[in-house]
Amino acid sequence: MPLTSGSRAVYYRELLVLKKRLPRLLGSMAVSPLLYMVAFGSAMGDVTVQGRPYAEFLVPGLIAMTSMTQAWAIASEINIARFYWRIFEEFQIAPITGADYVAGEVLAGITRACLSMLVILVMGLAFGVHLRFLSPLFWLAALLNAFVFASLAVAVAMLVKSHADQAMMTSFVITPMAFLGGTFFPVERLPEWARVPLHFLPLTHAAHAIRAAAFGETPNGLSYVLLAALGLIFFVVALRCVGRARD
Repeated sequence: MPLTSGSRAVYYRELLVLKKRLPRLLGSMAVSPLLYMVAFGSAMGDVTVQGRPYAEFLVPGLIAMTSMTQAWAIASEINIARFYWRIFEEFQIAPITGADYVAGEVLAGITRACLSMLVILVMGLAFGVHLRFLSPLFWLAALLNAFVFASLAVAVAMLVKSHADQAMMTSFVITPMAFLGGTFFPVERLPEWARVPLHFLPLTHAAHAIRAAAFGETPNGLSYVLLAALGLIFFVVALRCVGRARD
């Protein structure tokens, strides 16, 4: 991902917006995971999944899901800037390229995802969940997951015409993936007809890789290759969408 002066400028602008909203944003990042931890992690009691307490199974899944949703949320920020503040029009006349813009916004999405992951890690420790969160493979899978959905978010933000369109994309793409991508239960427990298509979802591979690394196991290398490939594809698509929007 190119880090030119233009991409750094776009990224810095997003950081300033993030800094201004940071207390409220951290609070919103904590609400849903806290509810899941209380409702599923604690209330499930002695239930075990894959030989581990359910809370230990749940936390890596929440990290995968939240990193996806927070990286995806950069699309809403872009839409607000486009539709209300006309910031995108200023970027169009600024001496920056489409690649600069995409790189800066993708980095902003990844930054949001990293903040949400830190919130869940702290929350997991508070609930007594101690896993191998310092593993490089754990963070690589989480960052690749954020890269995939931040790149997709930038592409979609250039295509939608309103917040209603953005909400529809979230409802039909992100929400089903959040619940069916191995976050709350093993995909292997589903019937064969449902299991096969879920293995094509990036979140499924991210959840498997993050969970395996957190358990001290060796993740499937194919998951990393798939996430990296999808991230690059979506990044290129975002470049094309930004180029068309500039025209």
